[in-house]
Amino acid sequence: MPDHIVIWEWLSFAIRWTHVITAIAWIGSSFYFVALDLGLVKAPGLPKGAHGEEWQVHGGGFYHIQKYLVAPERMPEHLTWFKWESYATWLSGAALLMVTYWAGANLFLIDPAKMALAQWQAILISGGSLAIGWLIYDTLCKSPLGERPTVLMLLLFAALVVMGWGYDQVFTGRAALLHLGAFTATIMTANVFLVIMPNQRIVVADLKAERAPDPKYGKIAKLRSTHNNYLTLPVIFLMLSNHYPLAFASDYNWLIAALIFLMGVTIRHFFNTMHARKGELWWTWAVTAVLFIMIMWLSSIGLNQDTLENAETRALTPVETRYAEAAGFDEVAGIVAGRCSMCHAREPVYEGIYHAPKGVFLETPSDIARAAREIYVQAGLTDAMPPANVSFMEDEERAKVIRWFRAAGGADLAGM
Repeated sequence: MPDHIVIWEWLSFAIRWTHVITAIAWIGSSFYFVALDLGLVKAPGLPKGAHGEEWQVHGGGFYHIQKYLVAPERMPEHLTWFKWESYATWLSGAALLMVTYWAGANLFLIDPAKMALAQWQAILISGGSLAIGWLIYDTLCKSPLGERPTVLMLLLFAALVVMGWGYDQVFTGRAALLHLGAFTATIMTANVFLVIMPNQRIVVADLKAERAPDPKYGKIAKLRSTHNNYLTLPVIFLMLSNHYPLAFASDYNWLIAALIFLMGVTIRHFFNTMHARKGELWWTWAVTAVLFIMIMWLSSIGLNQDTLENAETRALTPVETRYAEAAGFDEVAGIVAGRCSMCHAREPVYEGIYHAPKGVFLETPSDIARAAREIYVQAGLTDAMPPANVSFMEDEERAKVIRWFRAAGGADLAGM
């Protein structure tokens, strides 16, 4: 029977797989309907109440699509609802956040140099901020600002920048960008669950009762759908950012995120304008390129990492102490120093490596104790590290890593 860590790793992989699949489905349907909506044309002979139509070809067949701006005269017998893609994406993302960042808070979430938080405190801030963010956003949308969409979008952008900065004051850089993505994704899914779908249900109920639906419900849903459209690309970037230290391990990671939100606007504006048959705004790509160059520059001047001196003097947490005091730790520390630390260092010495992969340092005893679980999985249970075994780590050394980790009780789920 595999130990708890193996089960946990596969559970994490399964949730991540689900999250990617559902996100593809949600983003794909979202982009499709935005393009469809913008490409509708008015034509003679449209049914009463129809706003426009579109002819499309795919898979060897032709599709004739008509949109009713408020609702058709009668309720169709078959109606497909697009909602579960959004719900499943958020639910699987929330589960992944819990499995990776909450269960692994000591390594991935908490940065003692920024704020010395207990695990429960970090989790409370993590979950609470997502809910509070939605409440603030929803209040703004329901205020008179809802009639001024441009001003509302600017305020939303400012709120996202502030949240990015705030997360970076509390969490690790990696967790800060990930949480900003989760914060934004929560707004997007809540828009579907709490606004768009309820409004559509009201329209359906009116049709069934043979009442004329109120156009305001469609207008409200359209505003939230537009926000979702412009937020999608930045959310994808933020979800991927935890793999790239140049994005998250920077003094300016919150500013990098702000520029990414602007890039999302320029890119979507190009495609939205093109789909609406209003031309192709090629200047948006020039703006996007300038923003991307600024991001690369910021990442090069703002690398933010714990110093070797701080790591050597930092007090260990109770969990880290257990690993540092376990039988075999000194031997494993020597193995890691010889096989791993040439890359996983504040100043890597391995040719072609300029920043520690994924921002993980393995130079000091506290570094090693803090990354115990990752070392066990990456270099003990598997031969994922070192890559291609470039430092010639031997099987017996991997076995020693496994024995040390299990001696510390690390294979216990409670100790993760």
